Amino acid sequence: MIHTNAASSELFDNLRLELRRGCLVVAVLAQLYTEHYGYALRKALGDQGLAIDENTLYPLLRRLESQGLLVSQWREEEKRNKRFYRLSPLGEEVLPDLLEEWRQMTSALERILGDRGLASTPKSRSQSKEEK
Repeated sequence: MIHTNAASSELFDNLRLELRRGCLVVAVLAQLYTEHYGYALRKALGDQGLAIDENTLYPLLRRLESQGLLVSQWREEEKRNKRFYRLSPLGEEVLPDLLEEWRQMTSALERILGDRGLASTPKSRSQSKEEK
């Protein structure tokens, strides 16, 4: 469904950002079971189909670190200082519970959408725009 009305398009964009925020937290935490520096993390997420802008990623990493879910350290690699991130012990404790919550929500949403005949994936807004 294409939203031609500017107000509905803006509303969709805001809702989409809100939905992505929670998903990005889960994705970043899960990806950081293995240590990465910022650019490598961004590339790894993108390679998995989850593009994330630098202006979103770095504040998210700082917030997760301030919450105690990540630890970081500066190291020199390839003659450049890079900040490497990984899950903290608290992050390792919280992530499995967060993933279980995410799975339960996803399962419930699939049931709700299936019950309403909405389970099939419609064309994305970007695909629809590209086809014009």
